[in-house]
Amino acid sequence: MSAVAVPVHDEPAGTPHSPPAGLRGLISDWSADQEAFKVSWGKAMMWIFLLSDTFIFGSFLTGYMTVRTSTTVAWPNPSEVFALHVGSANIPLLLIAIMTFVLISSSGTMAMAVNFAYRGDKVNAAALMFVTAAFGEMFVFMQAFEWSKLILEGVRPWGNPMGAAQFGSAFFMITGFHGLHVTAGVIYLMVVAIRLIRGKYDRKGYQIVEIAGLYWHFVDLVWVFIFAFFYLW
Repeated sequence: MSAVAVPVHDEPAGTPHSPPAGLRGLISDWSADQEAFKVSWGKAMMWIFLLSDTFIFGSFLTGYMTVRTSTTVAWPNPSEVFALHVGSANIPLLLIAIMTFVLISSSGTMAMAVNFAYRGDKVNAAALMFVTAAFGEMFVFMQAFEWSKLILEGVRPWGNPMGAAQFGSAFFMITGFHGLHVTAGVIYLMVVAIRLIRGKYDRKGYQIVEIAGLYWHFVDLVWVFIFAFFYLW
């Protein structure tokens, strides 16, 4: 008895049972993830960006901790290096404490901006974003002052008269990279706030404020880790 051949029908590419190949397949796969989690493209892209940035900052801090624990030369005392001379006394970490307070306060104003945006109050949302950007500018200004102070005291990326030579390179690399993020965030917030007032998001909704808030809260969170590992350790 001979077997009966069963005809095989190839499913055309693009049917529900056969995902498209190549670039169209990649786009379809990403779209499926976006639809499954019910997240807008803007928010999804911001989360991916923040995840990649987390790896970068994590690598910097890991490298810093490795250098610090392996160096044979004494590491400069942060309480002395970052002290601020006020009157006749050196107050340890005074400027850093003010910078931290300013940045954490900016997270509060940014959260209020997001709240107003979802209520449809774009005027107050934009005003609070401008306040948040002003806090960010203050932080960058104080960081520039801190850099200038250390440069005048002889700290360089390749040398340091206070102890381990790696101190300067670690300090300028980590705080400089974070400062660039704060500067970019200030510009980003101001652009979004101006477009918000001009009604550019009236038809699409004000989720862009929350997306900007995600970036800003991330920058603030990174600073908390830098503060703990670099200034308090």
